[in-house]
Amino acid sequence: MSTGLTKTWDAWAGAVPRLARSSTLEPCDDIAATATRLAQAALADQYMVYEAAAGVWHFAAGSAESLTAHAAGITARAAGRTWTAPTDGRPLTMFADALSALSAAPSAHDSERHFYGWAAFELAHLLHADPATTGDGPLLHALIPSVEVTLTGDRTVIRAVDEAWLHKVCDLLAEPTTRHPPAAGTAPEVSERIITAGTDTYGRAVSRTVEDIRAGLLEKAVVSRKVPLPAAPSVDFPATYLTGRRANTPARSYLLELGGYRAAGFSPETVLEVGEDGRVSTQPLAGTRAHGTDPTENERLRAELLSDPKEVHEHAVSVRLAWDEMAAVCRPGSVTVEEFMAVRPRGSVQHLASRVTGRLRPDAGPWDAFASIFPAITATGVSKRSALQALARHEEGPRGLYGGAVFRGSTGGALDAALVLRTLIGAGDETWLRAGAGVTAQSSPEREIEETCEKLRSVAPHLRFTAALSEVVGHGRPLDSGGTSWNPTMPKGQK
Repeated sequence: MSTGLTKTWDAWAGAVPRLARSSTLEPCDDIAATATRLAQAALADQYMVYEAAAGVWHFAAGSAESLTAHAAGITARAAGRTWTAPTDGRPLTMFADALSALSAAPSAHDSERHFYGWAAFELAHLLHADPATTGDGPLLHALIPSVEVTLTGDRTVIRAVDEAWLHKVCDLLAEPTTRHPPAAGTAPEVSERIITAGTDTYGRAVSRTVEDIRAGLLEKAVVSRKVPLPAAPSVDFPATYLTGRRANTPARSYLLELGGYRAAGFSPETVLEVGEDGRVSTQPLAGTRAHGTDPTENERLRAELLSDPKEVHEHAVSVRLAWDEMAAVCRPGSVTVEEFMAVRPRGSVQHLASRVTGRLRPDAGPWDAFASIFPAITATGVSKRSALQALARHEEGPRGLYGGAVFRGSTGGALDAALVLRTLIGAGDETWLRAGAGVTAQSSPEREIEETCEKLRSVAPHLRFTAALSEVVGHGRPLDSGGTSWNPTMPKGQK
């Protein structure tokens, strides 16, 4: 990194206030509800709820201190000031360099700082495929919070930049829980109409991808479809998150309004997990069957999943590539498959799951691992470059947050990144769902359509709106199966 850029990031890091005040409270009775209530309080312009491993939840909020990277430039903000720099086509490297400056800024208050953010799927084109298809939208965004709350079964810990923020959150947590009228739910028949919208168009995309695979252009591609939701009534993101979390069994969950995106998600897997000790792991999930309320049927589908040649092959090639990507940044001989083809229930579906682990090389850090592994192979395909090229041909428009990552990291070297799947997403006036399926030479459009429907059932039935959705759907505003949905309140640009 040049001396000029070092001074730029040092100046920015020095202007970012530390979380100098802290308080420890008794544990709350309902962590999910408490985290959601913090989000609903509108404490700042940006926030994130992030459910990590082992029952630990984090809430972070702020507005003044952030970092945003595009393909061509990066912008840092703190204390009312703005710093900018060109990326020279390396936005992830510049992003990592800026964040590393936070750990170098001296402080008597705390030795470690945390950041919360997301990476858009289009970063993948810059890392692994054709930079020309990256687009000009933001690729990475991080918030360095003014207040952070960690919720566990043992205690609630609040850290804030000053006493005003600390008291604001303590007072909010001390308030008795207010029972608000529940947001309008989604009737089962309406939920199914949401889920099945646009399947004909998607089936044709699957067929074209199969043709590419049989022509030898690639081995696998995860082709997805977007399901727009109505502009009115609007979706209640916090209510959807809390309702959906009650019904799902995610590896990670998150609720955010950050860097231009709104999201409520129940991620089935992590892109990567990096500990401060250098241990790194990734958790590829590939191969899917439905998972419902009937234990006998679930077991039958589990056995079918474990014996289906297409699903087993799809999973095996994903694990193979995950191994290769880990080996590129890990110590020789340290990469191992700790778990292979277990079956994990994730809400309305069950997946074949494996875990690949290793130890980072001394010259590699968490963002080097992120650059090697992102985006998750289970959201792209094999080879990754060829799959990205196929997705650019066969999917309509950019993915944005879908298939990217939501993350929490520390200046001590930890990074926990959840794969953005099973997620309600909003940006500007648009709100949508998206789901995909792994397409191989053995795929049929009918089965891959069915798989996307199974995955959408992890979110669609739990959507909560500001008014009854039946007032919009079913009275002159039909959903059809050809790709045109929510007419005439369709988001701009959707066809």
